[in-house]
Amino acid sequence: MLIGHRAEPAVTGRRPFGVAGGTLRLDTRVRTPGADGRTGRCGDEEGSGVATDTSEDPVAGGESYEPPTEAVVALLGVLAYGTLVAFDRIAADARMAPDLRRRAMHSGMAALEIGNYQRLADRLTELGADPDRAMAPFVGPLDAYHDSTQPRDWLEGLVKAYVGDGIADDFYREVARVLAPRDRELVLDVLHDTRYEDFASAEIRAAIAADPKLANRLALWARRLMGEALSQAQRVAAERDELTMLVLHGSGDLAGVMDLIKRLTAAHSDRMTSLGLNN
Repeated sequence: MLIGHRAEPAVTGRRPFGVAGGTLRLDTRVRTPGADGRTGRCGDEEGSGVATDTSEDPVAGGESYEPPTEAVVALLGVLAYGTLVAFDRIAADARMAPDLRRRAMHSGMAALEIGNYQRLADRLTELGADPDRAMAPFVGPLDAYHDSTQPRDWLEGLVKAYVGDGIADDFYREVARVLAPRDRELVLDVLHDTRYEDFASAEIRAAIAADPKLANRLALWARRLMGEALSQAQRVAAERDELTMLVLHGSGDLAGVMDLIKRLTAAHSDRMTSLGLNN
């Protein structure tokens, strides 16, 4: 498959993931890998059980699994474009900072994103892919997400960084579990620096402590970000079947995917609680 060429959907008219009312739902008609490595169609009944949590295992589907190069390229491609967008967004948010100290903090984080982009682009080149073509399928979905979630002020920008980016990072960490060690370490390294998360959460908590009325507005904003972020994950996965297969392989089966969704939702709830916001 040519890098940048969009694959045909595995099941016409259906997607493995969907969003209804801000809640991620699962389409159980998605094709899943069989024991012989080929894809077969599952039944229409949703899985009733929850898979055992395999988050401690580096590869849920077995140590012998080697993801196709096309799948690795797709994952690194979406992350590479994400770092470019993050640079633009963080730099823009820096101009809303209330003082120079905070502006400098934001600007420094933006600079880190460019370094992350270069690492991802270099690895894509090593894999024989053109970085521009690898990123191209994801420009539309990621731009649509950020265009629909433009923060109105400094605090909304921080909530977006802490909540919205946190959801995306959790998703990519889950997908990275099935990668070979070198690529897995690269993905984990380029996800958002915890120093930025700590800075954002501390700023939000301090603002709410100073003006408790902010909590309701920021909670509504965070809930909107949750719905938009899950929609983004759906659109990103729909762009390349290889990404969907990575998710399914890492989860083990459809019940495992449902468990993944529960973990993402639980992590979001924990973030909201840490900020003092109603979930």
